[in-house]
Amino acid sequence: MKTRHARLHHATCGLALGLALAAGNTVHAASASSGNGSLPRTTPRVALNFAIQIDKFLFFRIGDGAWPTPGGTASQVAFTLTPSIPAVPTTPAVGNNTSVNWNGAAPGFVVAASGNVLPVEVRSNGGQVSLYATVTTPLTSGSNTIPMSEIVVTSSDSANLPAPPIPNSGNGTTVNVNGGGSGAVNSLVTIRNANWTFSYANSASRTAGSYNGQLRFTATTP
Repeated sequence: MKTRHARLHHATCGLALGLALAAGNTVHAASASSGNGSLPRTTPRVALNFAIQIDKFLFFRIGDGAWPTPGGTASQVAFTLTPSIPAVPTTPAVGNNTSVNWNGAAPGFVVAASGNVLPVEVRSNGGQVSLYATVTTPLTSGSNTIPMSEIVVTSSDSANLPAPPIPNSGNGTTVNVNGGGSGAVNSLVTIRNANWTFSYANSASRTAGSYNGQLRFTATTP
């Protein structure tokens, strides 16, 4: 019996734009002088205009890489489902005409995961950061398909850097990253880190095969 593998491609999303403080316009200075002699003395006043432009940046990473350089390698999460046969947990032996003590009940499957805990990092000065997941390639063996929502993701810091729900297909719903964080000067600047853990729900029996699919995660600001 073949075991099943589910593979997720996690896009390492890095968009690092420059943060700059620049004079948006030429600074203009006026001039004035006070009177003298028999004329009444006056107080000179000079107006000086300043313009400061702060560019927006957004950095998003899942997997390898760290600020300020995004990673360039896609992470892979794998799940292997191994059946056990009742009445006692017995792993089926590979081969033909092999005797197994089996009472005929449906076998259960034990899920073993690898590479399923990934570091996530979000940094931005662009206000509210939102995240969502997109199914770019269905989880399929070529002849059969498993809904991508069978992959569940949880965050080690769900209050500040939650993991977005994974849809069956297309785009999922968005979640908001809480502003602030260690090193942030205020709540409008976001510096958040967490570990996301991926698991396979195993909610229904599936046809044996090797299933592969791909997810993309996107970070947005207003």
